[in-house]
Amino acid sequence: MNKIHSTASLILLLFAAPVLAEHDEDPRTRNLHPMGHIAEPASLLTGVGGGNIHTDIAFWGRYAFQGTWLGFNIRNISAPRNPKQVSFTSCAGNQGDVVVWDDILVRSWNSPAAFGATCDGQAVPAGFEGLHIFDISDLTNPVLVGSVDLSTVAVPGRCGSHTATGVPDLDNGRLLIYNSGSGCDGIDIVEVPLANPAAAKYLRTESAGRNCHDTAVILGDALKAACAGGDGFTVWTLTGTGSLEDPDFLYSSIVPGVAIGHAAAFTWDGEVVVFGHEPGGGVQANCQVLNPDSDKSVFFFDAQTGAQLGMWTLPRPQSDIENCTIHNFNVVPVRSGNYVLVHGSYQSGTSVVDFTDLVNPVEIAYSDPPPIPPPGGPFCGGLGCEIGGVWSSYWYNNFIYETNITEGLNIFRFSGKETAGALRLDHFNPQTQEFTLP
Repeated sequence: MNKIHSTASLILLLFAAPVLAEHDEDPRTRNLHPMGHIAEPASLLTGVGGGNIHTDIAFWGRYAFQGTWLGFNIRNISAPRNPKQVSFTSCAGNQGDVVVWDDILVRSWNSPAAFGATCDGQAVPAGFEGLHIFDISDLTNPVLVGSVDLSTVAVPGRCGSHTATGVPDLDNGRLLIYNSGSGCDGIDIVEVPLANPAAAKYLRTESAGRNCHDTAVILGDALKAACAGGDGFTVWTLTGTGSLEDPDFLYSSIVPGVAIGHAAAFTWDGEVVVFGHEPGGGVQANCQVLNPDSDKSVFFFDAQTGAQLGMWTLPRPQSDIENCTIHNFNVVPVRSGNYVLVHGSYQSGTSVVDFTDLVNPVEIAYSDPPPIPPPGGPFCGGLGCEIGGVWSSYWYNNFIYETNITEGLNIFRFSGKETAGALRLDHFNPQTQEFTLP
């Protein structure tokens, strides 16, 4: 048995978890404590919840903004044991990545709009792919105020918006969006004026020499951006000859065994890039015992040079009916010099990894729900599987917020010493680290 797995098993809660249990009944380590949740059952395959599955999440103050396939939810998380729904806004274009800045929310619309599509009750032109901008000054009633169609910019047939990363440029009174289309080279850079978000506009496209699925940014002393996509990742510098509006290419790295680069993050000192990918597109059972390690790992690289420093491999094999890759993650902002990763990885659940020792990273906590009963269908082969599990798990102000595709919002508290002294933040867009820590 894997040594890391053995260590974690010693503290595993010893009770049987029923199929489709609530998150407080899922198998987990004793140092990961279930808090509150908002249950909103949804399924792409069976139509439960209208197929309004839950996607990425961002935070402003005591509110969480959780994207869905058909819009976004606003949740009051001031009481983590008892989160409350504030509002839901319909915007019926899939993916639903969100960026929040004060009274502005930007949402990704991923696929060409069908005739008759709407967003917040307003007609969306057929073929639209891009960003919608909302005024959220009234959290109970967000209002669509603008949009940027990215399907026709730069070159015809650009890829719309699969994910979006917010880059505050307060000296110029604007929020920049680094838009990743997933199927196109590089990122689109969009300007959202803070005083007039309705005037949002496309500025330019920055080539990465690869498709960009998701883009991480760190400001402060580091001033870098990293695009994950294709067979690896590309890093730009935002200082020197580069800028927030016009990043300067630093290097591109190919990662062996990778074909669908997915996500990136930086350590808070800006010294390490954390890179993950998505073999099988997230709809296959790629965390089984016979899968190669590269299918179920995150990789650590020197942020300045791209040299590989280590990797961590999921130590808990998943079954053939559980879609699984290391999906969305962030690094806990601790001053101690510890490197701690929180990640959500579909049906392998939520996990906390100490990678301070880059050569010997260790999983220190997890919640791993039982498989969702397979409904049949084209995914995972064999009996097929539901597309479910954890889209994202992020650390925010001493709690872990899990956006669960088929369940809704789950909240945990991690009680390990590794995150002692973690900073509390006024807000957090997980792909954007606005400062560095020594």
